[in-house]
Amino acid sequence: MKKSRLLALFLVLALVLTAFAGCGGDNGGNGDGEKTYTIGTDTTFAPFEFEDEAGNFVGIDMELLDAIAQDQGFKYELEILGFDAACQALEAGQVDGVIAGMSIKPDREEKYDFSEPYFDSGVVMGIAADNDTIKSYEDLKGKTVAVKIGTEGEAFAESIADQYGFEMTHLQDSAFMYEDVKSGNSVACFEDYPVLGYGVSQNNGLKIVTEMERGSSYGFAVLKGENPELIEMFNAGLKNLRDSGKYQEILDKYIVTEVAGDDGAEDGSEDGADAE
Repeated sequence: MKKSRLLALFLVLALVLTAFAGCGGDNGGNGDGEKTYTIGTDTTFAPFEFEDEAGNFVGIDMELLDAIAQDQGFKYELEILGFDAACQALEAGQVDGVIAGMSIKPDREEKYDFSEPYFDSGVVMGIAADNDTIKSYEDLKGKTVAVKIGTEGEAFAESIADQYGFEMTHLQDSAFMYEDVKSGNSVACFEDYPVLGYGVSQNNGLKIVTEMERGSSYGFAVLKGENPELIEMFNAGLKNLRDSGKYQEILDKYIVTEVAGDDGAEDGSEDGADAE
């Protein structure tokens, strides 16, 4: 009788130990012992991350991340959170990294480790696609331009307004700004290059007529001192994509890069957002 009880006890202990062994050692991953990284991102920041008409989450950031993961052989899961929520999740250790058109800034570098810049943004001037008279800042003298409140485009326009003698109308979003230009109330607008470039590629009725004025650079971020291997893989994969031409292929899919008057990129965008 005692032997039976001892045998039953040993069986129970064996089952408990087996259960504990099964709960550990998967490294937070996919069941094969390989870690799966959780990456936070924004929800609506075209052309970097946004939902297309078919309901798919697409954009430059999404395609770059996927291509880099394939190149470097790591696995990841996306958490679509919104920009602020993604940063908060990173700081709380709920995600391993963030890719969301995030500008590399000194205050952020105190909290995050950034990859090499994967996109250099800046400001360009857009005019109506059928406008052949405005070709440079000098042509703005005595006229009105549209800017979006709180953006790099607004700040740049303010910095050159006195020099080139134009007035500004300040609007709340890109859609209103574009319509103001197309209706003729303003002769031009100043906008983040990737946002307006994407808009032009979507036939928003505008064209770009200036070279980009250098602005911020975007980077992939991890919490400072955490997941250094993820930054290393991102940088190595990014270099390989650039060397192979895949990087430029992804950009060309979403952004018109030519200036009208050079190669005539005169297609025109849906609403965009500005650098985070």
